[in-house]
Amino acid sequence: MSEARRPALAPTGISGFDTLARGGLPAGRTTLVAGSSGSGKTVFAAQFLASGILDHDEAGVFVTFEETPADIRTNLAGFGWDVAAWEREGRWAFVDASPDPEVEVVESGEYDLGGLLARIGAAVERLGAKRVSIDSLGAIFSQLQDAAIVRRELFRMAHSTRRLAVTAVMTAERTEEYGPVARHGVEEFLSDNVVVLRNVLDDEQRRRTVEILKFRGTDHQKGEYPFAIVGGRGIEVITLSGIELGQQSSNVRISSGSSQLDEMCGGGFFRDSVVLVSGATGTGKTLSVTHFVEGGARAGERCLLLGYEESREQLFRNAQGWGVDFAALEAAGTLYVDSEYPEMRGLEDHLLRIKRLIEEYRPQRVAVDSLSALERMGTPKAFRQFVIGLTSFIKDESITGMITNTTPTLVGGTSVTEAHISSLTDSIVLLRYVEVFGEMRRGIMVLKMRGSPHDKEIRELTIDASGMHVGDAFRNVSGILSGTPVQHRHQLERLEGLFPEE
Repeated sequence: MSEARRPALAPTGISGFDTLARGGLPAGRTTLVAGSSGSGKTVFAAQFLASGILDHDEAGVFVTFEETPADIRTNLAGFGWDVAAWEREGRWAFVDASPDPEVEVVESGEYDLGGLLARIGAAVERLGAKRVSIDSLGAIFSQLQDAAIVRRELFRMAHSTRRLAVTAVMTAERTEEYGPVARHGVEEFLSDNVVVLRNVLDDEQRRRTVEILKFRGTDHQKGEYPFAIVGGRGIEVITLSGIELGQQSSNVRISSGSSQLDEMCGGGFFRDSVVLVSGATGTGKTLSVTHFVEGGARAGERCLLLGYEESREQLFRNAQGWGVDFAALEAAGTLYVDSEYPEMRGLEDHLLRIKRLIEEYRPQRVAVDSLSALERMGTPKAFRQFVIGLTSFIKDESITGMITNTTPTLVGGTSVTEAHISSLTDSIVLLRYVEVFGEMRRGIMVLKMRGSPHDKEIRELTIDASGMHVGDAFRNVSGILSGTPVQHRHQLERLEGLFPEE
């Protein structure tokens, strides 16, 4: 569609949603927002009006069929929206059609919304409003028995908002997450645009998604996208912006915190790369993270460490055991450690929280320990979307990232990560246990490093009170990566076996 024919758009102010909508809702038209209980319909409708007031100086009218205006004012205050103040300033008006619990409603004769539509029109004219939100259609139409009346009154409401030259959002209930768009089966046909919100219980975890089902006369992104409802901010949609692969690439090298690992990597990590450190429990992943953030702090870089397996106290104690004083680094302002259990929130909330921490602290390095702890918080698809969102955001901000992952087996394995996320990272450092003549040792290798030559040998890794040390390569052992190490005799011994003495 050419830009000349593209309709004007009304930005919703919902983070991420306007990206999906290519700029916002088509202006001057009606959008149906359908969803089940708890999916965020009322928040969507209110945030659309709040953005009009805060970002575009456009007054709004909120028509409520369910909650009272007093309840809505209280609920929306949790998002930082002072509705009462906007009412006093003439920028927000309620049209109250909520039911009185003490009055019994009896249907008699033909139902007519003419009086209500007149009240809406008067409120729009009084405020000079450009936006109208109607919440929710089902509250009133569920009392009507005749589908023909429902269809007629819906058509009148949509026509009335179009005649008022306002951009309108109407919410409606759904009975199934992947069933009919709305309860009465006619709402979507009388609206110019349809947005579906879902609140799905998947593997004992709630996950909200948004889908733009149709926009008349304008383009939009297709498919479902996860979102979260955040206190003080409202709805935030995760759009996976990094999937467009538009990040810049830097040739600047930074230290991993270990000079020996830097040498294996051909001079260190690239500035805007994401490094995956993968290995079994106890192989040195957290120690690698400790060296990474300590090396950054030593270079005067701000570092953010996100822990999901150990508490702050444990991380500080571990670092102290390797000679690194996290408390001193935090006091100097070069390190911030944040730790919480993965079960505290869903994957989408974790991702948004990480983004806020990065935006507030502005680090040059970010370390996540460990990614596998977060993997249990959602489906494989949800987890992969989380990793895409995390890695793309880190790259967009030109931050060096290090994430750790625990492999399910002590030695070897079929994949670096069971979720197959290794392709999303720029470099992979692989840690392995190696059995040599009945003794368990540790091995380290640089499996991948995009854009740079690197050491391809599997070297011995030792850990002591001063941290990690990289030694010589394992020369007489094969099958380390597959988990079936085999010791070979020295070449001289093999020759002696071929030519025994008489």
